[in-house]
Amino acid sequence: MFTAEGPTVRELAVQALSSTERGYDLLAPRFDHTPFRTPLPILDACEEALAQTLPGPVPAGLDLCCGTGAAIPLLRRLCRDRVTGVDFSEGMLRRAAEAQGPAGPPVVAFVRADVRDLPASLHGSYDLAVSFGAFGHFLPAERPGLFAQAYAALRPGGVFAFPIGAPPRPASPVWWAAAGFDAVMRVRNALWRPPFVMYYRTFPLGGVRTDLEAAGFSVRTQALEPFGRRPDGSPRWRLVLARRPD
Repeated sequence: MFTAEGPTVRELAVQALSSTERGYDLLAPRFDHTPFRTPLPILDACEEALAQTLPGPVPAGLDLCCGTGAAIPLLRRLCRDRVTGVDFSEGMLRRAAEAQGPAGPPVVAFVRADVRDLPASLHGSYDLAVSFGAFGHFLPAERPGLFAQAYAALRPGGVFAFPIGAPPRPASPVWWAAAGFDAVMRVRNALWRPPFVMYYRTFPLGGVRTDLEAAGFSVRTQALEPFGRRPDGSPRWRLVLARRPD
């Protein structure tokens, strides 16, 4: 896709007709050469905001739906002792492990698991949890359970952080592209099994805040100023900071 190293149209079609897990296993070798990988400017802006928010390097960090590990370097700089990446795709985890540089500290480990049902061994173990570019793979009804698992993974006082973009203006080209993609995916999932869950318009800030607070978090957002503001003054991108109370 868009580069010689990216997946071909045929490969993307095979992925789209697979389950979500199998699709990412197939895409993993070429994923970092697609537009789906979290862009470095997003990661840099979130790291800068987190460095301002945290009291200093924290002991342990967790990347939920880590994919090929784009955010692991960020966590390695923000955490002292250990960093864990969790994903349900074996192929993506393999690529993430291959991409890591010299051994820690912090120690880096990868766990294959569904983030909607984290292993009990991860509960209460982390001071910072992050997630990038994965929430389109969860239906709105799954958000409460997902956030409950993030809450369970954190120690008291821990922070769950992720970026969220402002919704595109109605009828703008981006709005039509997202709406069209979601419509195609709904038709695909109605007619074909297993489903491939990926939607662009199922993670609005208002609903996300409500579900985070219902899970027990206190929630605030921080503008990611490198991406500027919309004409009404609202940020184009925010970092959601959900804290588990002490």
